[in-house]
Amino acid sequence: DLVSLVVEEESWKCEKNSGLCFPVPVPHPVILEVGCGSGAVALSLLCKLPQSRVIATDKEEAAVVLTRENAHRLQLQERICILHHDVSYSSVKQLLLWGPVDFIVSNPPYVFHEDMASLDTEILCYEDLDALDGGHDGMRVIKTILALAPSLLKDSGSVFLEVDPRHPNMVEKWLQAHPNLLLVLRAVHKDFCGKPRFLHIQKQS
Repeated sequence: DLVSLVVEEESWKCEKNSGLCFPVPVPHPVILEVGCGSGAVALSLLCKLPQSRVIATDKEEAAVVLTRENAHRLQLQERICILHHDVSYSSVKQLLLWGPVDFIVSNPPYVFHEDMASLDTEILCYEDLDALDGGHDGMRVIKTILALAPSLLKDSGSVFLEVDPRHPNMVEKWLQAHPNLLLVLRAVHKDFCGKPRFLHIQKQS
C-alpha cells in the first residue's frame, strides 16, 4: 500500500546517504497527503517514520475534523498540519509550510465517470461520490496533483498514487506529453490481487 511504499523509499534514501543520515536540525522527511479522508495514511506514516512531518489536506471539512480528532487521539498532532483545502485551486504557497516536500501521497478520486453507475449500491449510498469520481478518464485529480508536483517537491522527490489498473499507461503517456514537468514514472506496484494499482513518480533533479 501507499504507506509501505513511502517507508521503503525513505529507508532506501537513508541507506544511499548512510554517510549523510545524521540528525539535522530540520525534521525530515516532509510528506504532503492530498485527500486525507480519516487520516489513516497520514497518521500511519507519522507512526512509521518518527522523524517525519505531514501536511494533510482534504476539501471536505468532515474529513479534516476526523483527521484532527484521530491525530489528537494518537498524540501525533504536533507533527501534522491539517488543512481544509481543495488542491485543484490552491496556491502552492499554502502547502509549502515547511518548504518543498519529499513525498506527495494520494489516493485520489480515480473511478472513470462512466463506471460510477455500476458501483455497489452500498458504496453509492454511503460514500461521498465526489471522493470517487475521477472525471471521464478517471484522471481529473491525478492530473492536477502531477501538474502541481514540480512546484511542491524537492529535487528527486516522489509522488505515490493509488490508481485504477488502466491508469499506469495513461499516466505514462500523459507525462511524456508534458515533458516540462520533469516527472518520470519510476515504478508501478501491484495490489494483493496482482493488479497494477500504485504509481511511483519521481521529479528529475
